[in-house]
Parts: sequence; C-alpha cells; structure tokens
Amino acid sequence: MEPKVNYVLVGAFVAVLGVATLLVVFWLGKSDYRGVYDRYYGYMRESVAGLSVNSTVKYRGVEVGRVKDIQLNPDNSEEVRLTLDILHATPVKIDTVALLETQGLTGLATVNLQGGSREAPALVAEPGQEYPVIRTGPSLFFRLDMAISRLLSDQGLTKLLANVNTFSQNATAVLDEENQASLRQILKDLSALTQTVAARSAGVDQGLVSASQAAEHVARMTETLNQQMPALLERVNKSAAALQVMTEEMARTGRSVRSALQDSRPDIEQFTRQTLSETGALVTELRALTGTLQRVARQLEQEPSALVRGTMPPQRGPGE
Repeated sequence: MEPKVNYVLVGAFVAVLGVATLLVVFWLGKSDYRGVYDRYYGYMRESVAGLSVNSTVKYRGVEVGRVKDIQLNPDNSEEVRLTLDILHATPVKIDTVALLETQGLTGLATVNLQGGSREAPALVAEPGQEYPVIRTGPSLFFRLDMAISRLLSDQGLTKLLANVNTFSQNATAVLDEENQASLRQILKDLSALTQTVAARSAGVDQGLVSASQAAEHVARMTETLNQQMPALLERVNKSAAALQVMTEEMARTGRSVRSALQDSRPDIEQFTRQTLSETGALVTELRALTGTLQRVARQLEQEPSALVRGTMPPQRGPGE
C-alpha cells in the first residue's frame, strides 16, 4: 500500500527552502567585495588588449583591486573607460596615475597605480561625475610604438637621412688628407711605443715585482705599527700622567716657596736694613787689615830680624 504524501508539508518545505535560498543570495550579494571597495573610472586612449574583467589592479606593485568593467567611453569613442574597484584603504590621491602594464610574454595586462604623494588630497568625484576619475598615462609599449611610428614616418625618415648625410659629410671633412696623415703618424707612434714596451717587458715585470714587494713591506710595517701602537699609546699616556704629576708637584713647590718667602719677608727686610750695613763696615775694616798685613809682610821680607828686634830707626845722613 503506497504511503500518503502530505502535500502541504512538501509545499511548506519548498517555500521555506526558497526563502532561505533568496536570503543567502541576498546576503552574499550584500557581502560582495564592493562593500569594502571604492569604485573609480579611468579613461585610456591606447589599446587595452590583454586587459580583461577581473584583471588585477596594483598600487606600486601591491594588489589592491580588480577591473570591474571595460567598455568604450560613451562620450568619446577614442577612449576606453575602465571601471576599477579598489580597496577603501588605498591612498588614491589627485596625483595618482594609472598605467597599463603587460606581464612578460603572456600578453596579459594589469593596471598599475603610481604616484600619490603624502601631502596630496584624496581623489573624490567632481560635480557631475558618477565616480572619481583617476588620471591615466601612456604605457611603455605605447610610448615605444609612438616613438617608432614617428621615426618611421616620412618626416622622421627624412630627418634621419638628413642627419646621416650631415654626419657623413662631417666625417669626410674631418678625415681629410692632413688628418689622415696625422692619424697614420699616431698609429706609427703607438706601434713604436708598443714595441718599446714589449722590449722592456722584463724591466716592467721587475718594476711590478719591486712595487709588489714594497707594498708587502709597507703592509708588514703597518701591521707591526698596529701591533705596537697600543703599547706606545700606553707609554705616552703614562708619560703624560707622570708629566702631569710632576707639574702638580712643581706647582705645589712653587706655592710652598712663595709662602715661605712671604713668611720670611720681615726677617729679610731686617737683614737688609741692619746686617747689610754692618757687613759693609766689616768689609771696610777687613780691607784695611789686609793692607796692614801686606805692609807687614813686605817689611818682614826685607828685614826678617825686625820680627825679633823690632823696627830699626832710619840711619842719619851726613851732617845730622
């Protein structure tokens, strides 16, 4: 016997499941990365081949967002409008520039943000703009393509040929007969110099060996000096310390002598006033005594007996 199906319960279950599914979808839609990302526009005047939706947006090489949409500018068909979703914390400033960069040989392109000084204000949407617009710059390949195009244009080729013609004329004017002769002489001189150097290669080698030996001697002397320098510095320091101690001792001795002179100043003044005058009188008397002794000595030399008999009276002359 087949079981009975409760269609009311089945319908209620399907309804609840459908509502839950819608809630989950709605919740996932609300939690999409757009909720924490800011949206910007960028207008490129070059080909965006290799760039696709969900391509990486980098700021100084750091991934900060994705390319949300790529389409032609509705207001200018010569431009491509890029819709960029960039992390809210990314410092997008008014001087930030978006460049298109190709990754290696794969041909895949990314948008790289450059610039953005610290002092510059943040980029905001101007009146009439839906989202802020980031300035764009030409990519490396675009600049190379433009340079090659200008070079390969009629005007560029004409200018290039004119420059080549001018260069050839200048080269011809420079390499005249006189300059060619001078150049040949210079080459001969160089050849002679090379031969001379080759002939004296042994002497040059000996000189190099001598220079190497001298350098080794200098290195050894430097090493020895470096080894002896600490001891020498220690001796100098000890000598300086001893000299300082001696200077301090001399200073103390000078102060002691100065103090002793000051203490004995009254005695010195008294000696100067009294003793010096008496010493002068004594010296005078000693000089007189010395003269008397000299006379006595001369008399004794003439009459040695005078020491015993005394001085003889002078003899009288005739008629006295």
